[in-house]
This record gives sequence, C-alpha cells and structure tokens, in this order.
Amino acid sequence: MHYFLSNGEELIIREPVPDDAAALLSYFQQAVRDTEFLMTTPTEASQHTLRSEQDFIRSFRNHPHNLYLVAVVQDQIVGTLSVTQGNRSKIEHTAEFGIAVIREYWNMGIGRRLMTQMFRWLSHHPQIQLLYCKVMANNEKAIHLYQSFGFMEEGRLSRFLRQPGGEYVDLLYFTKWLNHEPNAPLAESV
Repeated sequence: MHYFLSNGEELIIREPVPDDAAALLSYFQQAVRDTEFLMTTPTEASQHTLRSEQDFIRSFRNHPHNLYLVAVVQDQIVGTLSVTQGNRSKIEHTAEFGIAVIREYWNMGIGRRLMTQMFRWLSHHPQIQLLYCKVMANNEKAIHLYQSFGFMEEGRLSRFLRQPGGEYVDLLYFTKWLNHEPNAPLAESV
C-alpha cells in the first residue's frame, strides 16, 4: 500500500523479503536506541545478526497465520508491525501484535496506517478472534492509538519491567475481540 505522509514523503507498507534483513537490522537497532518503550535494550539489539534477521523474516513468511509488515520511506525502513498467532490449540484463536516506528517518523500516522493494514489482513484470517498486545503503562501515545482502534485494557502487571536506569514500570495488556464478543462469561478458576 502507498500513502503520503504529512511532510509529503511517500510511505510504502509491505511484507519484508529476506533481502531486507540488513535494513531491518539497522532499523531495529535504531528503534531501540530511540525509546525505552520497547522490550529490547540497545545492548541486546546489538547482538542480533544479519542471519538472525533473515531467519526472523523467513519465520513469518513460512507461517500463513503470522504477519510481518515494514513501513518504508525513501528506501529506508522506518517502522514495523508483527502479528503472531497462538501456537497451541487452546490459544490458536489469539494473536499478539507488536509495533514500532523510529523517532524521526513519530507522529506522522505511520502506526495508524500499519494497524489499518493489520486489520485488513485479519479480516481474511477469521481463525484469529482475539488480538492482544503488551504496552508499558507510561507509553501514553501507544495506549491512545490502541484505544482508538477499540482495544481495552485487560490487565496490569505492577512493576513488571525494570528500565536500564533502575525505574520499574507497569506492563499493561490490551485486547480486542475481532469477530464477536464471547457470549459466555469466563469460567472462574477453582
């Protein structure tokens, strides 16, 4: 899909190919340097290799119920979105998604466009009924974006994450039922 950003630049959203591995590796390492809202630290990201990126791309391309999208501006990857379906029978109706955009392209609608593409793809995958994501409680922009797409906060893990500077941050779970709300209440655990 092709879009235009508010600065006039063309945005292309597409699935990556193995040849994108070097650009994805560079993008990922930049993204984790840009923010502490991602789960990976810059030190951990520096340990990723070209081979691991190629394998990561192939893992999505080889699984028809997983999605990986890249957002490209002027031949540079500036954002990604992934959807990973539950891999066991009790959770195969669920999928987790994750999204990131490098700082230079924040507040230009790239996250919204990636999510719109995700929902188009999900409309062709009815086996995925519950979509969820994890987000740091202090990531207000991401929370606002998710809520604008109808996601609801389902849970909070207090002080679950420890930032490199030692600060603890709550981790939130957001969910959205895609095809229908379940009509039966959840069973209480005994």
